[in-house]
Amino acid sequence: MSLVLRHSEISSLLDRTAVFGAVERALSELSTGTAQNPAPSSMNAAEDGRIIPMAAQSGTAELAVVKVLSDLPGNRARGLPRQRSTMLVTSTHTGECVAVLDGRAITAIRTAAASAVATAHLARADSSVVGVIGAGNLAVEHVRALYSIRDLESVVVWSRSADTVERFRDNIADLDLKIEHAVSVEDVVRQSDIVCTLTPSVEPILFGQWLDAGTHLNVVGAAPRPGEREVDGEAMARSRVVVDSTATALSKSGDALLAIAEGAVDHSHFDTELGDVITGQKTGRSTDAEITLFDSTGIGLEDLAVAEMVIQRAHATGEGTEIDLTS
Repeated sequence: MSLVLRHSEISSLLDRTAVFGAVERALSELSTGTAQNPAPSSMNAAEDGRIIPMAAQSGTAELAVVKVLSDLPGNRARGLPRQRSTMLVTSTHTGECVAVLDGRAITAIRTAAASAVATAHLARADSSVVGVIGAGNLAVEHVRALYSIRDLESVVVWSRSADTVERFRDNIADLDLKIEHAVSVEDVVRQSDIVCTLTPSVEPILFGQWLDAGTHLNVVGAAPRPGEREVDGEAMARSRVVVDSTATALSKSGDALLAIAEGAVDHSHFDTELGDVITGQKTGRSTDAEITLFDSTGIGLEDLAVAEMVIQRAHATGEGTEIDLTS
């Protein structure tokens, strides 16, 4: 039997603290070789769209996932989300289709969890001010994830839309945080210990000349396309860069590839994976003055880790619909 879970059902099963642990363990498994996450391919779709199948396998869980991510800029004119995804989870022991899952909630929360894992291992221990560039749902999830692992005092937020900032305020009103609406991206960077870029930007909106010693950045928002980015080459060059997957970053991260193309850095600048920092195989932050940067492209293994947790909880609570796909 295969379990089918809708977005609303998945949202009710997700626990942010558990997701943090699941993502951290998955990245550790990638470092130790008990999990696999090949670089994803990319296929053309209509109106400059891309279809990106993201695969991963966990030997510990005996599960594999393929998430089909659709990145369709033309959807904005239709009033539809630019990105949509569906996950197919398969047993590597029996070959059975274990589950079919909507990808929206899992993707958003595992993305924020990966940034929180990176922040836990790379940011200064005394970091207390988080800056978010972009104020949509991903910003809400990032603040909640970071609030759970750092003793935060305030949030500095910037968005092109004042209405979006107000919704952001409402959505984190239950947290004990001072919230400041910044006048510019530079204002966010100058005031924050931890900076998260969470926009679908094509050109850099954050510049390396603004960075102060000791800052940690989570660079997250740009679409997984080699020609789109949020930060410039100087930001990359000034930072100790850590990636979720070197292979994925060097095929899909415009932040990385455009910095290389400009000559700001070379390929070796991206050879430290977050899992290697977690397991102690490589060094993350070396001094309080160092600038650290997590280049988050998002990988299928993070999806698989959270999907496994969701499937287990669904079976325990009776959520979802069981279907015999072989009948």
